Amino acid sequence: MGDLIWLSEAQMRRIEPYFPLSHGVPRVDDRRIISGIIFVIRNGLRWRDAPVEYGPAKTIYNRFIRWSRMGVFNRIFAALAAKGGKPDQLMIDATHLKAHRTAASLLKKGLFPDVSDAPKEA
Repeated sequence: MGDLIWLSEAQMRRIEPYFPLSHGVPRVDDRRIISGIIFVIRNGLRWRDAPVEYGPAKTIYNRFIRWSRMGVFNRIFAALAAKGGKPDQLMIDATHLKAHRTAASLLKKGLFPDVSDAPKEA
């Protein structure tokens, strides 16, 4: 597959300071897994449809969920956005999706991971 996405060494150096420390067992190659996460999200794929070059789909999924819950990606995005300075142009996306009325209750029931930094309701 020639259209695979691979983060460069310079890109990895910019985001590595925000990675959590590895405890005990060394992690699988961060560059491969993060590149796989980006590929899956960018192309709107299911996790299991990730190309084998990125490693096991379960590993990619688990890293995404674990780091999302820890706020790793939010910290990376915030830091990269802050370094970019004030934008010259703002864009508004008017895309919307219809969801079935039961979809709103999935988060409350714990069936969908909450990856946001929104305050938790009591």
